[in-house]
Amino acid sequence: MAAIGLPYLESFAKSENPTKQAKTFVAIGSFFGWHREDLYPSQVGKNYALPKLIEPIAAHRNDFTIFSGLDHRASNGHHHWPNFLCGTAGDYSLDQMIADKIGQKSRFPSMQLAVGGVEDQGGVMSFTKQKIPLPMMRRPSVLYSQLFVSESDKDRTEYILRSGKSALDYVLADAKHLQNNVSKADRNKLEEYFHSLRSVEKRINQKIVSIDDVIAQTDYKLPELGKDAVSASLMLEAAPLMYDLMALAIETGSTRVITLMLGGLGSVFTINGETLKTGYHSLSHHGNDPDMIRDLLKIEYKLMTIFNDFLTQLKEKKDAYGNPLLDSTVVLLGTGMGDASRHANDNLPALVAGGGFAHGSHLSLDRDRYLLGDLYITLMDKMGVKVNSFSNASSSLNSVFV
Repeated sequence: MAAIGLPYLESFAKSENPTKQAKTFVAIGSFFGWHREDLYPSQVGKNYALPKLIEPIAAHRNDFTIFSGLDHRASNGHHHWPNFLCGTAGDYSLDQMIADKIGQKSRFPSMQLAVGGVEDQGGVMSFTKQKIPLPMMRRPSVLYSQLFVSESDKDRTEYILRSGKSALDYVLADAKHLQNNVSKADRNKLEEYFHSLRSVEKRINQKIVSIDDVIAQTDYKLPELGKDAVSASLMLEAAPLMYDLMALAIETGSTRVITLMLGGLGSVFTINGETLKTGYHSLSHHGNDPDMIRDLLKIEYKLMTIFNDFLTQLKEKKDAYGNPLLDSTVVLLGTGMGDASRHANDNLPALVAGGGFAHGSHLSLDRDRYLLGDLYITLMDKMGVKVNSFSNASSSLNSVFV
């Protein structure tokens, strides 16, 4: 008989009051960034006038904080976009640092998702401690089947995982034998290879162990479009489906860490019945042309409208204590691209929602004093992950953001 997963239930809640520690981390990154002039408020503090791109999420104004002035001091260009969660492209990413500490408490230690087209190079968000880039799931239908797997799917998945583990065991044994017959330099290379293999082995073992875990069931039905919404031009249609499934994954406790890449490479979108004349990528290189900026903002406004629906779901869904899931979920919306028109990676837009922080403000921070990594140290602290540094940052924003 298949086990059935349920939302958080008050009957199973501990008798003591819940801690202020956040339970879930979500990071959403836009590959082409955000038009900063329409995202950053002109005023600082709480009484700021709503910029155009904040209008769609105005209902949640007291549930998020806007940060300006932060970055990683990184080089420019799309290939350095992964700096977003890494500090330095390809290094141990923020989401995986959190997943390695708390991810084992759920079926999926982390989930890496994407909608829309991205570059082969630069289009990665998550990297393991061994600097291995993690592939992103692009089909809503695949995510749906992972979350709400049938009994036959469970058997097939277990067979595939155990077959993969057997093959990996053979490769490890063969490589260890080879290690005794090579130079010191080659042994060092092999040791790096072993680290990578062990990381894969660990993930396979985790998935095998979780085969018999409680499997979530849902009344949510994936629309027909969701079965193959992988075309770059369908990004705006696929994004709401991914957000729906992300909210369900959080509600059912299926995972504690999620990343979502908003791509769009090679896309020409139709918004409100109007097909834009220029592709998303070209619009991001607007060169301050007002017509191109106008069309770019149509895309970004739509993306923020979809994001608003996700925040609304997290506000409406409750945990075992009757509190909104948003209160225990840290949501980071940002990018590795500060200004796509110039390929500049400075002053990276960042917005943090939920997580139990005191929100409602625009914090414009001194670039000479703070780094984006300082914010990440504070976010990890909220998740119960204690670190002294992140990339080139060694402070925190605990004094200004609590």
